Amino acid sequence: MKKIGYARVSTNEQHLDLQLKALELSGCHRVFTDHGISGSTFDRPGLTEALDRVQTGDMLVVWRLDRLGRSLIDLIGAINDLGNRGIEFRSLNEAIDTSTSGGRLTFHIMAAMAEFERAIISERTKAGMSAARSRGSFIGRPPALTPQQILEARDALATDKVSLDVLAERYKVHPRTLVRGMKQSLLFPSNPGV
Repeated sequence: MKKIGYARVSTNEQHLDLQLKALELSGCHRVFTDHGISGSTFDRPGLTEALDRVQTGDMLVVWRLDRLGRSLIDLIGAINDLGNRGIEFRSLNEAIDTSTSGGRLTFHIMAAMAEFERAIISERTKAGMSAARSRGSFIGRPPALTPQQILEARDALATDKVSLDVLAERYKVHPRTLVRGMKQSLLFPSNPGV
């Protein structure tokens, strides 16, 4: 099994020495680095190169989990992607090693925690939206067309034979948006005369 290391520091004042030494001692054949780059994004040149270089049967090694990424959900996604490619993962400080049963257990516990976090966020969002609706707040994008514009467009289409494309251009919407608005107004008329 070939070990590929990855090290990162967030600022130019920080040094990679401690990470590089630990990765070397763990048996990494090659170490890729990012210097002065935040861990909030996975779009990092050193990480990209490390992920391109690591192959099935290899192991990606980091000094600490937060060197790979900050968000637990993003970390789980990245480690799952590695696993799907047949690549093991090891974090030296947290003693996570997906090539061992204990390491896989730790990883699965982390994944369960991330899923729990996602569920809580979703529940809070739904509760907040429900509370806002009950207070009379509008949730979502405002309609692209007013009921009056839909009426005018329908009349122009039916009586004046104006094309759908011309009408869409007039109201600065896509033709599909115009058609959808006219269909919805027929299903849910705002007044019985529509």
